[in-house]
Amino acid sequence: MKTVAVYSTKGGVGKTTAAVNLAWQASRECRVLLWDLDPQGASTYVLNVKARVKGGVDSLIRGKTEMDAAIRSTAYANLDVLPADETYRRLELALDAAKKSTQRFAKMLESVSDHYDVVILDCPPGASLVATNALHAADLAVVPLVPSPLSLRSLAQVNEIIEVSDRPPKVFAFLSMVDRRKLVHRSAAELLPQEHPQVIDIVVPATVVIERMGAERAPIGAYAPGSEAARVFAQLWDYVRSSSKVKRGSL
Repeated sequence: MKTVAVYSTKGGVGKTTAAVNLAWQASRECRVLLWDLDPQGASTYVLNVKARVKGGVDSLIRGKTEMDAAIRSTAYANLDVLPADETYRRLELALDAAKKSTQRFAKMLESVSDHYDVVILDCPPGASLVATNALHAADLAVVPLVPSPLSLRSLAQVNEIIEVSDRPPKVFAFLSMVDRRKLVHRSAAELLPQEHPQVIDIVVPATVVIERMGAERAPIGAYAPGSEAARVFAQLWDYVRSSSKVKRGSL
């Protein structure tokens, strides 16, 4: 089982969009679990899963609720969700009180390692114990970057967190929410992959097709399969699969 953390220290950069669409793309050839770690529960909402964790996140972290009991199926074959609910606002405190608090996610995921080929972690923004746990559990960290002068700072902050980890994942970034009508966006899309080895040449456009996810409550490939956004996320999954060495056709 491979674990992929979609993470940035900055909010509003398209983490949930990437997590949901990567999970959907992966589910076409693998058994996938999407763990929604954000108290806002956007991934849970988009995939139309009931936002309730039996016993709350405290019970889940302490092991009183088994992960299997909290996981929910979706309308899509091979794609399950571990939902976030309002109790996830206490996730940081629950982790702080747990033994080996920086390694708790990795330990918990061991219990489902035989059931899934890929786990996608939709991480909340910020440098926190939740982020440290997610990055410790991950084989690969995927960092969405908005095309602004400060975007590389968030990538640097992710690298700083990883530097102190005893199990550092591979890291790469991609540009998100790119509006090619804007000169600064076009310049970022052209120059950043050339100048920074961790930034790949895959660009997610700013488009109304992506904005419709909240209304459609579905991954882009399910309602707009021929769109540029759907093609880009398919390319992004191909890159993730090859980088994390997920075997094609694990089903």
